[in-house]
Amino acid sequence: MKVIIIGAGPGGLTAALHLHRLGVEVSVHESVRPIKPLGVGINLLPHAVRELTILGLDPALAAASIATGELAYYNKTGSLIWREPRGRAAGYHWPQYSIHRGRLQMLLYDTAVERLGRGQVHPGHHLAGFEQDAAGVTARFTDRTTGEPVGEERGDVLIGADGIHSVVRRAFYPSEATPPFGGRILWRGITEGPPFLSGKTMIMAGHPDVKFVAYPICPDMAASGRALINWIAELQVGGGKAPIPRDWNRLADRAHFAPAFAGMKFDWLDAPALIAGAPEVYEFPLIDRDPVPRWTFDRVTLLGDAAHPMFPIGSNGASQAILDAAALADALAGNPDPLAALRTYEERRLAPTSQLVLNNRRHGPEIVMQLAEERAPQGFKNVSEVFAPGELADIAQKYKVAAGFDRDRLNALGQGPEPA
Repeated sequence: MKVIIIGAGPGGLTAALHLHRLGVEVSVHESVRPIKPLGVGINLLPHAVRELTILGLDPALAAASIATGELAYYNKTGSLIWREPRGRAAGYHWPQYSIHRGRLQMLLYDTAVERLGRGQVHPGHHLAGFEQDAAGVTARFTDRTTGEPVGEERGDVLIGADGIHSVVRRAFYPSEATPPFGGRILWRGITEGPPFLSGKTMIMAGHPDVKFVAYPICPDMAASGRALINWIAELQVGGGKAPIPRDWNRLADRAHFAPAFAGMKFDWLDAPALIAGAPEVYEFPLIDRDPVPRWTFDRVTLLGDAAHPMFPIGSNGASQAILDAAALADALAGNPDPLAALRTYEERRLAPTSQLVLNNRRHGPEIVMQLAEERAPQGFKNVSEVFAPGELADIAQKYKVAAGFDRDRLNALGQGPEPA
């Protein structure tokens, strides 16, 4: 079997590495040339780290990441709503990692080139179109900058891992509407500063209309007593259409949002200073897509953001793409009939990810911040005044189950097979 993957993001590259591990021939095609370590910070949840550990990547991940020790939610005045341990501190067999997206991207890319061979990874190959028949799939590629053809490839299966604006998805849903706008804009940056709280804490402060997120992402700087802090400032701006395009690398003017966070200067974190200290700030509209009834069309299927783009809530975007990748590889390696294998993959992954898309629209686990704002808009002295006993723990646990990282169920899966 030969598999053609469209898109060299974390999902596509993880799929390629898992397929290669299981003895399946695979090639990866990416529109961008060259592939660069762009972006800001992301989180990898323990279930995603498990899949990368099976690939033998945990030592490299550990060297490039901060192992998140705890997650804490605060209201807009800095009062604690909920704190819980994360990763190994919470009893998982695998860590939760906070990492610069560019470092993760290059780790996966370099590993794919090393294991698959440079000739199987193709930057500068934009998918122009594809055709499938009873025997296979033919994909045609162009150079996106010139429009010139750069070749074609024949395989048994084609995987669309090419993001929210997927060419593959558009072929099957040509009349799909513009991705719905969630009414909020995210501004993101990375700032060097003093460590806060445990030095391994991920915090969220405020509520969905005015929210600030921060966590450290650099182990080298942590070793020197400093922190490289990834932060996200999120504001409700309203409107039915995103005022800016969805582009992770769109530079922004911090004057457009910084005043809304002027009051978030706490004893343990200075949000205005973090915003002011970032060398660059990027802006991004909160958009996703409505779940679709199917991803698989004979020999072609979707993966990651091409299948189920969701709001970046609960640290689930990259993690769910990595879970897709592992499920896809297992299905293809376990069934010589590619059509049946792709249906198995879809049956396993479509329903839970569709539910997660809808759950994240309702704020996911961050609903605790919204409830705190609604119930105590002037703040509180003790969170027990605002939430019933067990209510916060129940919200946190229900999201873990929905997103597939309930600790006991995940640990019961074991370490998985040894990497090839």
